[in-house]
Amino acid sequence: MATEPFRFRKFQVSHDRSSMRVGTDAVLLGAWADVQACNTRPQASILDIGCGCGVISLMAAQRCPRAQVLGIDIDVPSIEEATENARQSPFAGRVRFQVADVRSLAAEPATESFDLILCNPPYYTEDTLPPDQRRSMARNAVHLSFGALVESVCRLMKEDGTFALVIPMQARDFFVGAALKNGLHIRRECRVKTVSRKTPKRVLLEFGFQSGDNSTPTFITLHSPDGGRSQEYSLLCEDFYL
Repeated sequence: MATEPFRFRKFQVSHDRSSMRVGTDAVLLGAWADVQACNTRPQASILDIGCGCGVISLMAAQRCPRAQVLGIDIDVPSIEEATENARQSPFAGRVRFQVADVRSLAAEPATESFDLILCNPPYYTEDTLPPDQRRSMARNAVHLSFGALVESVCRLMKEDGTFALVIPMQARDFFVGAALKNGLHIRRECRVKTVSRKTPKRVLLEFGFQSGDNSTPTFITLHSPDGGRSQEYSLLCEDFYL
């Protein structure tokens, strides 16, 4: 039985064939990423690494009306579904998807560089993987290590570009270390709690080659005491959630 499409304000996303379905992490990243630079440049370019069904790519296209967006994934059914989602969206002429490994893309001498790179990366590092093979590959950092991801981003990002991602809080220090080793500096950080009484489970990070205002991290809580979306989460995603 097919999963119902996930409906946003300006587009919808089918996600029953993709290796990863629409989730909170992807929506958070798509809404939180700083797109200001992309909206001040006449020919901005955005890359979505591990695009899955294409939700982050489509959110970026909505927020950046003049930008060209490329989503890549190693999973063929994901790219096929993302392509169909883009075709049915208002952004069909500006969003494209291709089957590609970011490491191979970064190694190509003629590859374009990007103003903004987004990634909801694989994050399991344990020996025990989820049972489904495609889902395992999509969510496992063994296939694409954080170090390899950072190295590829550094090759693909413009000198004044931005890289934003969402990862588990427990992986934060390791990832930041890999980024600093490759010349990336934290510009913004937002730690994500499910409810106010709990510790953060996810963190949104933004990097650039130039050091920025690495101030105290901000926090966002997803759920209010009654179990609904919190006011701050609703405000962040007000242009997307119905």
